[in-house]
Amino acid sequence: MNLKEVLKLADDLVFARTGKHLNDLQETILRGTWDDRDYKEIAKAVNRSEDRVREVGMELWQTLSQELGKRVSKSNFRTTFSHFEQHHNQNSYMICGHTLYLPDIPNSHPSNQEASNTKQTKTSHQDLSEMPDLGAFYDRTPELDTLTTWILPQRCRLIALTGISGIGKTSLAVQLVQQIKDEFEYVIWRTLDASHTLDEFQHELIQFFSQSEKLDSPATNQKPLPLIKYLQKYRCLVVLDDIHNLFISGELAGKYKPEYEEYRSLFKQIETLSHQSCFLLIGWEEPREVPQIESENTPIRSLQLTGLDTAAGWEILRDKGLAEIDKYSALIHLYQGNPLWLKSVATLIRELGGCVTELLPDDTILLPEDLKDVLQQQFDRLSELEKQVISLLAKETEPVNLGKLLENGRMRSSDLLNALQSLSRRCLIEQQANFYTLPPVLREYIKGL
Repeated sequence: MNLKEVLKLADDLVFARTGKHLNDLQETILRGTWDDRDYKEIAKAVNRSEDRVREVGMELWQTLSQELGKRVSKSNFRTTFSHFEQHHNQNSYMICGHTLYLPDIPNSHPSNQEASNTKQTKTSHQDLSEMPDLGAFYDRTPELDTLTTWILPQRCRLIALTGISGIGKTSLAVQLVQQIKDEFEYVIWRTLDASHTLDEFQHELIQFFSQSEKLDSPATNQKPLPLIKYLQKYRCLVVLDDIHNLFISGELAGKYKPEYEEYRSLFKQIETLSHQSCFLLIGWEEPREVPQIESENTPIRSLQLTGLDTAAGWEILRDKGLAEIDKYSALIHLYQGNPLWLKSVATLIRELGGCVTELLPDDTILLPEDLKDVLQQQFDRLSELEKQVISLLAKETEPVNLGKLLENGRMRSSDLLNALQSLSRRCLIEQQANFYTLPPVLREYIKGL
């Protein structure tokens, strides 16, 4: 399929969904994406802002996704549309008077007969009772594509998804599970709290697997297997949210509480023993062993989530009734695209009439009380050494190097390096080459303590 055919197909799909043909900017985005150009290059070519081009692109991918029944994104657009040529004899449907030939696309809407046949060949058991319903999801296309690649084609066994509170880890994981859950025979979501000892957790999983087996084959009376045997026998996806509850407060990141030390052995089994399943760990911290064993040669990965881009951040402000706010890009930047932080400050601005930002100096950090409560939870988890280092950084308006931190902090170099590593793993500091700094929101919060 050449570019002309791709544009014709995309135009038909957009018209079917919206009743409108592709406009010039949408067509330019498709042409640029087909040629592997990023949004910045596309924006420069048409003399438009990158934020505007990104916003139009996001709406376009959503429209195409809705019409095809498969998620289309900038990163998979070319691959998805290339499939039409490869499978053009398999499926077709009429749209706008034209016959469009569609591949056998996962997540599309199969006929009743096809769905029935699928159920006969593969049964999927899902326990998502603890998976939250988080409402609106703001674009995370690159992160979704990365996680999907790690889990499906690369078949990684253990993935840690970390980030500061409110950054959107759980929202991203919910969206991911919704998209890939039918690729697994078993899917289970658990939120870890103080009651989840390893024995209790394993018992829950084994019970879930064994009872589902009996439903599939009621004639058999097989005894429950060890957990690892189910992970080997079936393709399973196990999501563990709030993994940081396994780790002790007042210590460097990722140190297990004494009663949860046995989880280390479980994660070691998942890493080293051959099986076909995947564990997704979500939290403010990850087990210390994960960064040590992560590499291209192991089925272990970690993704530290950062803030939303300007276009997605603007969607939050729009949803909060602040679509017309001046300098919205600067506000999103100050709050690092953190969805929770943006929602908190947007609520404050709206309740004060929306014009409060016009009366304040540039770069003023507003800290609503609910945002302070969230930051306090993270601060309470820090070791005394980390608190000392973060207080030093809060006094600096510019990034500082190790030498200055050592001089100002009067601590051993090994202690400083360990504290910086831990703060980095908690996503509380930023590193630029050999220099370190605090995000503006955290600096303002620490200064107020």
